[in-house]
Amino acid sequence: MKKIIISTFAVSALLFTTSCEDEFDTDVNDVVVTSGEADFKNYIALGNSLTSGYRDGALYIDGQNESYPSMIAAQMKLAGGGDFRQPLMADNNGGLLLATPGVVQIADTKLYINGIVGGSPEIKNANNNVATTLTNTVLTGPFNNMGVPGAKVSHLLAPNYGNIQGVALKTANPYFVRFASSPTTSVINDFKTQKPTFFSLWIGNNDALLYALAGADASVESLTPPAQFSQYYNILINEIASTNAKGVIANIPNVTSIPSLTTIPVNPLTSFVLGNGNVAAGEANIDNLNTNLYGPLNQILTAFGAGDRIKPLSKTTANPLLIKDETLPDLKSQITAAALGSGNPTLAALATYLGNTYGQARQARTGDLVPLTTRAQIGQAEPLVPSALAARGIAYPLADKYILIPSEITEINNAIDAYNITIKAAALSKGYAFVDANKKMAELGAQSGISVDGVKYTAKFVSGGAFSLDGVHLTGRGYGIIANEFIKSINATYKSNLPQVNPNNYSGIKLP
Repeated sequence: MKKIIISTFAVSALLFTTSCEDEFDTDVNDVVVTSGEADFKNYIALGNSLTSGYRDGALYIDGQNESYPSMIAAQMKLAGGGDFRQPLMADNNGGLLLATPGVVQIADTKLYINGIVGGSPEIKNANNNVATTLTNTVLTGPFNNMGVPGAKVSHLLAPNYGNIQGVALKTANPYFVRFASSPTTSVINDFKTQKPTFFSLWIGNNDALLYALAGADASVESLTPPAQFSQYYNILINEIASTNAKGVIANIPNVTSIPSLTTIPVNPLTSFVLGNGNVAAGEANIDNLNTNLYGPLNQILTAFGAGDRIKPLSKTTANPLLIKDETLPDLKSQITAAALGSGNPTLAALATYLGNTYGQARQARTGDLVPLTTRAQIGQAEPLVPSALAARGIAYPLADKYILIPSEITEINNAIDAYNITIKAAALSKGYAFVDANKKMAELGAQSGISVDGVKYTAKFVSGGAFSLDGVHLTGRGYGIIANEFIKSINATYKSNLPQVNPNNYSGIKLP
């Protein structure tokens, strides 16, 4: 069961006013809403989890009903738009069960704030993280919201993406299984079959995000090469264009600036933390670590001009996590030889282990990013490691998949920049409306944030109001902010006058 305690939180900060310029135009009285040059009779939304209404780490009914496409569709209905059907989940817990073969849970249930512990929110999974929705409960479509959580650009083109037999092999998607017209179809084929008159497309986030959340460990998730992204994206755009529907497409936010990657500090190890709430016990643990690990390693590394990699821990200030940095020269052999020749029986006995484990170890520093999910790993025992040295991030270096270092962040950001060039060029070439979602997310990330009717929204985890409890997806209010960006772009491009939504009318973080 997932359980997260966030160390910094103020309930009073969830909603607060600001003097910033207001984003929402409330003066829509006596305006005749028209579609302009667009036809909204059959609006279809293509995308991934952001399109589906996914939030709080799961897909569930209330979140789906506050998806940004459903908000847009409600405004389109004022200008002749049709009904907007979504493949709603079975409940508000979220989560999915794979029913063939056996019954295996393949997606977590939603996160919620269970209570306030020591002034901080305790975040847990709903329903004790027991899912109730079976993936082979296929819904009867068609559906206007075709957002598929977890989908990359290439996945929207892939046949058999809705085949339950391919879920375990990762050639199919359990969420698409639920509403695909057949096991052999593709998302784009089901889209085209519906003969849309208008579409929205927000896809590509997962081509970089999943890699970032996996600490840029290619053995866990891959980063789509920009050339490959461009190839698939342009194929997708050409398939969409064959329907002659008008539409709007959005670019990709900078995923390395979202709360999931900016909330956990690189230095969370205080005496309080290392003593599980007992400062005296934490100080004793620090003395032990300095005597038996940090001190000897610092001495050895200093001899080889690398003493800045690992320094003794402090009892009075916060200490950084211990991580593995694969870009560092590997001092494995030097550490092993120094430990063998140290004259210390304990070091000599562990010489080979020390070299293998700490040859590329260093303490985290400003510029590194710690994924929110890594918090649960800190202090956990690394298997097959001497118990005194097994605590991840404390005595045992966090593996690559748990941390992002500056070179990996640059790699990801460069890829996103290239993706966004492709996306904007595609919009311009086809005359589609374009949404600069990257710019809007940057505004949320700024200190001033975004003001809506006197309510300030930022990218701050929990208290910022825009991001949900998974730190990746938006709240209903956050999706309202994005819906307005789509609406403004649609109006500007197609001379329509769809009214904006009021984000404050939707749900934010729910307190117990």
